[in-house]
Amino acid sequence: MEFQRLRALQAEQARLKEANTELLRREAIIANQRDELAHKVAELEEAQQQLGETRNSLTQAEKLASLGRLVAGVAHELNTPIGIALTAITHLEDVVTSLDKTVAAGKLTRSQLTEHQGTLRDSALLVHTNIGRAAELVQSFKRVAVDQASEERRDFLLGAYIDEVLQSLAPRLRGEPHRVLVECPTGIHMDSYPGALFQVLTNLIINALIHAFGPDRQGTMKITVRELPDDQVELRFQDDGKGVPAAHMDRLFEPFFTTNRARGGSGLGLHIVFNLVTQSLQGVISVSSAEGRGTCFTLTLPRHLPREEVVALERAAG
Repeated sequence: MEFQRLRALQAEQARLKEANTELLRREAIIANQRDELAHKVAELEEAQQQLGETRNSLTQAEKLASLGRLVAGVAHELNTPIGIALTAITHLEDVVTSLDKTVAAGKLTRSQLTEHQGTLRDSALLVHTNIGRAAELVQSFKRVAVDQASEERRDFLLGAYIDEVLQSLAPRLRGEPHRVLVECPTGIHMDSYPGALFQVLTNLIINALIHAFGPDRQGTMKITVRELPDDQVELRFQDDGKGVPAAHMDRLFEPFFTTNRARGGSGLGLHIVFNLVTQSLQGVISVSSAEGRGTCFTLTLPRHLPREEVVALERAAG
């Protein structure tokens, strides 16, 4: 009897030893898996950081690309009035030279003097008009460029600013068969960030030019603005293009989502639009589309952003 109890005790000890060995083995496996998990987490955090840095770099590249288009617009638009003014000045020089020779020869008649006076007057008016036009363009482009680069908040007229944005995109739009229509009531004042609005409108227009219309298709883009209650405005950007497939609708604002990767698309254009509307402009944006019936982006924006100290108090209270 004692022998059987001893054998049973020895067997139990062996099972305990085996169980302890198995427990130690599993603890070692768990520790190894924990170390691997910690390593994977570290790799994931590093990848997320790199992704964020890449996104910031691409966002900055998008802004620089917009500035590049703006510079191209400045050069192209200024070329016409300055060219006309230069031609008029050259003609003025020729007229004055001819007048000097006629006077020196003592052959100036009253009719010649009258003719020269008319030519000088017309040429001076032409120079004045075109230099004035060039100055207006420079001021317009300067406001847009400063707004885009400085992210400064200021008061501006919404309709006039939309026109300035389209003016800066004129060289790009002129090379397309499409047209842009604007319906905006006069006198809508905004106290907001015009640079952010410039980027939003630019990205929406460029996105439509790239994706909305097929080859040999003349399309229309329309910007419609209307005032809403509670000091808000609704800005709708719509096109009559191909529309967005239903499978893509939920991903339009995702970073890096693009159907144009083969042609260099970054997939950040609409993502930047979403962030600027919801953060800088403190509004909301929605999109609706049907294949073959075009796409419409609807932005609801406050006309006057709350002062920074009010926002800080609201965040603290929340």
